[in-house]
Amino acid sequence: INKSTNPAATDRIGGQETTPPVGLLPGETVVREGKATILFPSANEVFYNPVQEFNRDLTCAVITEFARDLLAQRGVKVVVPGEKERVVVSLSEEANEAGIQTEEKDGVEESAVTATVGEKCEHGLRVLEGLAASGLRSVRFALEVPGLQSVTANDFSTKAAALIGRNAQYNGVSHILQASCRDASMLMYEMRGKKDRYDVIDLDPYGSPASFLDAAVQAVSEGGLLCITCTDMAVMAGNSGETCYSKYGSVSIKAKYCHEMALRIILHSVDQRAGVYQRYIQPLLSVSVDFYIRVFVRVFTGQATVKNSASKQALVYNCVGCGSFHLQRMGRRTSNGKHMKYSAATGPPTGPECEHCGQRHQLGGPIWAEPIHDLAFVQKVLSGVSGNPSRFGTSKRIEGVLSMVTEELEDAPLYYTVDSLSSTVHCNTPPLLQFRSALLHAGHRVSLSHACKNAIKTDAPPAAVWDIVRCWEQANPVKREKLSPTSPAFKILSTKPSFETSTCPQFPSGPTDSCNEVDNNLLQHFKVQGVHKVSLQF
Repeated sequence: INKSTNPAATDRIGGQETTPPVGLLPGETVVREGKATILFPSANEVFYNPVQEFNRDLTCAVITEFARDLLAQRGVKVVVPGEKERVVVSLSEEANEAGIQTEEKDGVEESAVTATVGEKCEHGLRVLEGLAASGLRSVRFALEVPGLQSVTANDFSTKAAALIGRNAQYNGVSHILQASCRDASMLMYEMRGKKDRYDVIDLDPYGSPASFLDAAVQAVSEGGLLCITCTDMAVMAGNSGETCYSKYGSVSIKAKYCHEMALRIILHSVDQRAGVYQRYIQPLLSVSVDFYIRVFVRVFTGQATVKNSASKQALVYNCVGCGSFHLQRMGRRTSNGKHMKYSAATGPPTGPECEHCGQRHQLGGPIWAEPIHDLAFVQKVLSGVSGNPSRFGTSKRIEGVLSMVTEELEDAPLYYTVDSLSSTVHCNTPPLLQFRSALLHAGHRVSLSHACKNAIKTDAPPAAVWDIVRCWEQANPVKREKLSPTSPAFKILSTKPSFETSTCPQFPSGPTDSCNEVDNNLLQHFKVQGVHKVSLQF
């Protein structure tokens, strides 16, 4: 094959000699994604999912920022093609006295070692893709993520491993990417030694990653990055709570917030497995997209910090009638001077029957109840993508999702949806942005959620949420004679709002100025997903 038909292959990449490109076998086809050109057999012997291009683009963006932060500590400057040089202005004591500014770029002296894409970096990251299939993701890492020492693309299938080797050679990255044909768990167990661990481990299985988590939390380096995908959403979204418990140690329940709950279930599971080895997690980014969820977490070691784990998990009490929910922490920690005191949590947070509709509660969890994103890190990823939009094919969608993520309330787990709230009382659905504005006027914090287009995240208690629903119903009356006396709607609407009529939160004719930015992010995020039914008319 001539180089004209194989744009990914060159004589030199990153200043290093590469192996000449290989040819197509009978029946093979070529798939291009990002900077990679991948060979695929015509028969679907090796799994490829083009829908997950967004997943792979986002992962390249996240690992790039992770590498930038980590390698800066090692004196290595990361260079991304097409990216404008970032300038960080610092004032040293001497320069400050003289009134002179000295500049550092990316926090690294200009004389430092630089790392570019396609070039092997001696002090760079060691990456493992445990379930690589064709090796597309790993090839993209090698071609698009700077600062890598090595990429190991592993698959249990001998045909897949052979194809990975050919694709590495075809793209001219054999000096960075090595194919492996091993059981992923056994490979990670063998690399548990401190000197052998990987800086990044990517697990993107066809189904559940549960069986790989124990090995992964041991094989990742101190402060290393785990990238985990779950596609078994039926299990994690409440269709089979008992199966979810057997895999993740948490009972899933059917609720409107099931997608965020799924994210918190996998974070709980990873943290629980890590705790066995005196390790703990720090979530960087957690997203629910299309038919799967994806989490990026760092793993650290610390016996003292691991003791906080119980207080980071919570059970969920979910009302089957009206959808109100309460969280019950699994443990309690209080500061006692320089020491932390740990004790059993007190509860329950609600009675046996819902105080709003009189129905019973379901019990779900435990789930991760702490923040699921590191907003400072997410902002770095967002800046990197928005400043270099031609780098990824799905840049616009990444910008939309991450913009929504940066606006989410960190300390308000789960969410309500305005359509389910109005459906419960059989009234017209209030516009999403007006409902949010009413919560703001009532003195509560509120945000939208990237996981659901009609979601409302708020620190308001359920009683306050239902009070606002009652205020909406007063302006849009329901025919009470049609309601059954035993229905949640009858019970909720029979209670008067705690607000006086004159002080009932208003539903303004338009969003407040402070909300315009998140409104635009909402519209951008869901338009790029092909959803255009967000009401912006007032």
